[in-house]
Amino acid sequence: MEITEVRVFLKNEERLRAYATVTFDNAFVVRNMKIVKVNDKLIVSMPSRKMKDGTHKDIAHPINAEMRQKIEKAVMDAYEKELKNPTVMKDKIIKSEIPTDEK
Repeated sequence: MEITEVRVFLKNEERLRAYATVTFDNAFVVRNMKIVKVNDKLIVSMPSRKMKDGTHKDIAHPINAEMRQKIEKAVMDAYEKELKNPTVMKDKIIKSEIPTDEK
């Protein structure tokens, strides 16, 4: 199974840095992977749903370490590339310059 596309959607939140959508073999897509900052480290979190008891359970996830590493590398590479995109950075600067309490 090959990763054929990774899309990253940046977020400007304290912990959540981005969402990712990963396509496999141009035939199967997994949405809502997250890039999250935990203890000064970025991790890739698989899509999950909240259970009745308040815990979270993965909806989709790799079943071996090799595939997990492959997905994490592809997602983090796409994230780094998106951060370097001058259009994205320009959008961040423009948004941060907009006054928040206009009167």
